[in-house]
Amino acid sequence: MIKPLEDRILVKMKEGEETTKSGIILTSNSQEKPQIAEVVEVGPGKKIDGKLEPVCVKKGDNVIVSKYAGTEVKYEGIEYIILKQDDVLAIIE
Repeated sequence: MIKPLEDRILVKMKEGEETTKSGIILTSNSQEKPQIAEVVEVGPGKKIDGKLEPVCVKKGDNVIVSKYAGTEVKYEGIEYIILKQDDVLAIIE
């Protein structure tokens, strides 16, 4: 298993819509990169002035991330993105 360090977060991107609301099927080339991801694992947090500041998201949260943020990795055939907490824009409740 991948365990992120410091304030990094391991996410799995959610699949984008393959059809528009009007029913038009989009090819993979014409789809925008999805920005909604599921948090798979989180690091312990980052030390600031000697005090550990925990990460503000938790495993299982759905989040909106910055476009093109993070580093893509493939582990056991599954694609993930490792990003910093600053690249998370919002939590979807």
